[in-house]
Order: sequence, then structure tokens, then C-alpha cells
Amino acid sequence: MKIVIIGPAYPYRGGIAAFNERLARQFSAEGNDVEIFTFSLQYPSFLFPGKTQFSTEKRPSDLKITRSLNSVNPFSWIKTVRMIKKVNPDLVVFAHWMSFFAPCYGVIARKLRGVKKIGLIHNMIPHEKSAFDKILSSYFVKSVDSFVALSKSVLDDVAMLDKQDKPKIFVPHPIYDHYGPKEGREEALQNLGLSTVSRYILFFGLVRAYKGLDLLISAMADERLKKYNVKLLVAGEFYDDEKTYLDKIKSLKLNNCVIIDNKFIPDVKVKDYFNAADIIAQPYRTATQSGVTQVGFHFEKAMLVTDVGGLKEIIHDGEFGYVVQPEAEKIADALVDFFENKRKPLFESRVAEEKKKYSWDRITTAIIKIGGEEK
Repeated sequence: MKIVIIGPAYPYRGGIAAFNERLARQFSAEGNDVEIFTFSLQYPSFLFPGKTQFSTEKRPSDLKITRSLNSVNPFSWIKTVRMIKKVNPDLVVFAHWMSFFAPCYGVIARKLRGVKKIGLIHNMIPHEKSAFDKILSSYFVKSVDSFVALSKSVLDDVAMLDKQDKPKIFVPHPIYDHYGPKEGREEALQNLGLSTVSRYILFFGLVRAYKGLDLLISAMADERLKKYNVKLLVAGEFYDDEKTYLDKIKSLKLNNCVIIDNKFIPDVKVKDYFNAADIIAQPYRTATQSGVTQVGFHFEKAMLVTDVGGLKEIIHDGEFGYVVQPEAEKIADALVDFFENKRKPLFESRVAEEKKKYSWDRITTAIIKIGGEEK
């Protein structure tokens, strides 16, 4: 089968690009002919809040990636349509995560007549909403034939916008298993230059207001945590003003308890942060699903998430992690329970079993199956 994936990929960095590349490899491993069409320009520079959109990794030699799309240039959309038609694919998969890209995706989908078009939906409505999100997202929803959503809450968002009752299915976000193996904690800490005496709570990924890092910092001020020699390790580039967080750390006298690596973490270093961590914390105020959770599964880590969006769908409270309200006190209560009752070995053993549910062949099977369904 010939399959085209449209969305971020090398030379762009980030979770969606990593997902598309891993998905393409899975399709290829199953005997399909796969090509990714990605952006020549993803975001205009004035719209991008980070330091760079581009990866520092080597170009993947095992993937067919074509850079043809300019997200704000309709002429490039038509050019891409012509290129895809020459490929003559059986399925076209649109990796959708922001309404900003809905016009580009929608135009391409509408001009690819006679081809099955599937929306692979990471997020339907952005976490940081604007007045145009529903309008733009509705345009995209009308343009494709069916949907695979990565969380139940996203599936509900799709259903809300889909007035034609098109085929749609929820498939949990597969595990990110391409960051290297689970390794010893001490080696990882040595690679990061961190003490092996302390225990570490990891907040990983881009820092934005909706991710609730400020709640986690407030939780770290809980007096009960001090006797466990716990440190918060923040690994990710700040898309918010870092000073706001630094001021909070200073006001709570947590300078010795919080370690910040304000940078995009390259693929080769991800394993060190997760192998070093005792527990992964995602204190989000809003969410759909999260790739961070799926990295945590790969490295068999206990996880703390908040009771928002789709995060609680795969973290079972009290079994291998915690699901709490997005409040500093509740976050602190869970962390105290984790360290006080030495839950790490039990939780990790359960995660090792649970992660078997999130293989990549589940999502490729679902995409191919729903691509063959008729309304």
C-alpha cells in the first residue's frame, strides 16, 4: 500500500515530527511504501515562540521526506497536491494538532479527490484558544473522510465539529520507543552531572502556561517533601517568560531544590533525563493527551498527571501513578505518598506490564482499517 503522511518531520523538531517519523517507520516495517510531505516553512518566524524550529540531529536516511509545504503560501499547497498525485497513494494521513494549519490541510484534502484522507488528530482545539479555532478546525474536519484520535477527549472534540458522522476511532498514543533503552539511574545522573544522593521529579518538555509548572514549583515548597532530599528537574525550552518561574522559585526559597535546563532536549539526551527520574510529573491545567506520558511508559517510570483532558485515560490512579486535581496541595500530597511509602519499585513493575498495550501496530492497523470504511 502507498501511504502519504502530511505534517512535521525532519528538519523540524518536536513531538509531532517525532510521531510522524516513527509512524512512517512502522508503516514501512509492515511492508508499505511511505512518504512524508513536510514543510519548507512551518511557522513564520514572528509566530514561533522558541529559539529555533529546526532539529540538530542528522537527517534520517531511512525515511522519504519531501519539503514542499509553506503553511501560509497557497501556491505551495497546490504544488504539493500535484506532487502527491504523482505518488498515487492509497491513503493520505494528515497529522493535525493546531487549527493554524487547517486551511493548508483543508485545501490539500479537498483537491485530492479519489483518495482516502484520514485526520490523525493529536489536538482538535488548541490548549491556548482563539476565536477562530472552531471555524478553522471545522473546515479541516469537513475536508477529510475519517478520523483517528489519540485520546477520548479529542475524539469528543472531533464529534462535536463533525456534522456528517464520519467514521472515527480512538487509539491511544503509542509509546515513544526511539529514544534509547532503559538504563541505570546512576549512569544517567552521571551523564547529567547530577548527584546520586537526591531523588528527582522530572518535568519534561516545552514550558507553557497551560502545563502548570508553577503549580509543581508551589508543591515543591511543601515542608513534608524536604526530608526526602527531593529535587525538581525541569528539562525543556521555555515558551513563557522564564523570569516568572525563577522569581517564584526565589520567593519560595527553592533555589537548591529546582534544577532548570532551559533548552530543547535533543533525542540523544532524552534517555538520560528519564532514566535519572524517580517520577514524571505533568501538572497540566488543560490537556488532551501527551507524548511525555508515552516516553515515561517506554522508560517504565511512575507518573503523576492531573485530572484534565485525556491524561487520566491511561494513568490509573494508585496503580502505577497518580491522577490529581491541578492544585499544588494535591500534587504535593501525591509526591509525599510516593516517597514516604517507597512506591517506586511497585509502580515501575506495573508500568512495565501496562506499556505492552501501546504498540505502534495498533495505530497503523486502525488507520488502514478506517481508511477502508465507508460512511
